[in-house]
Amino acid sequence: MTRKCRWLASVVFLFLMVGSVQAQPLKIAYSDWPGWVAWDIAARKGFFTKHGVDVKLEWFEYMASMDAFAAGKVDAVAVANGDALVLNATGARNIMILVNDYSNGNDKIVAAPGITSVKGLKGKKIGVELGLVSHLLLINALKENGMTEKDVTLVNVPTHQTAQVLASGDVDAIVAWQPNSGQALKSVHGSTAIYTSADAPGLIYDTLAVSMDSLLNRRDDWKKVVAAWYDVVAYMQNPANRKEMLEILSARVSLTPAEYEPFLKGTKILSLNEAVAVFKPGANATSLYGSSEVVNGFFVANKVYKTPVNVKKSIDGSLTKAQAH
Repeated sequence: MTRKCRWLASVVFLFLMVGSVQAQPLKIAYSDWPGWVAWDIAARKGFFTKHGVDVKLEWFEYMASMDAFAAGKVDAVAVANGDALVLNATGARNIMILVNDYSNGNDKIVAAPGITSVKGLKGKKIGVELGLVSHLLLINALKENGMTEKDVTLVNVPTHQTAQVLASGDVDAIVAWQPNSGQALKSVHGSTAIYTSADAPGLIYDTLAVSMDSLLNRRDDWKKVVAAWYDVVAYMQNPANRKEMLEILSARVSLTPAEYEPFLKGTKILSLNEAVAVFKPGANATSLYGSSEVVNGFFVANKVYKTPVNVKKSIDGSLTKAQAH
């Protein structure tokens, strides 16, 4: 074979290899949260296909989804903005390209009967998954009531086990998000939600965080994923779709549509215009940047990681903003 033939063969081989890589579906890890379960709508209603992008949704428990992303098994993960920072701090580099929603009541501190306020937690045991956004919500609630972690005893409990731990009586309160927070309220008669994310809007944003390599190599495909998401939002906002929407969402988590419906009330799904506004730099919780800086400081102060993450480099709102033009 001549040098020219070998060169041509190499070019053809590389072309085929690149084509093979590009043909792979984008893998998104997601878990049990209304703003993320909504990705099922994109798959069921053909929105990914409509925009010409191949996506494989992979279902996990929340921590397991983060582990899968950190291990490079998926291209992106549905996470709260604070947890995207944790991944960055621990070497799983990612960029938040989309904000699905912010928690507007679904994250709750649920206290056992007899405890009716945050101040009533003083000296009590609280079950919470340490280092995650539930921990942040608790710290925020304590601070607003003139208390700190030193005033309570924290028990590290995986979020999906919080309801059963509260029911066991081993703790006096738990912190969790839906459906776990709702299950805790249901399983312990007389329990009360004494503080929720509705008391701190914008403290917890829920995002799609993409690996840096995937975003660099397949930016156009991720732009199509963002476009598909806003088809989901439009679908969810149409009252005519309410019945089918609840059927899709509830089926994923083995609940009835009636059981699932209350979860949507505590989740503020952002419209495109609202999301564009959230992507504007700002110092308070109305901005993803401001909210993330608050979380960043919390994690450093609580030794979740030592060095602050560069928030600006962890956010790219351009793909979302492109949908508004």
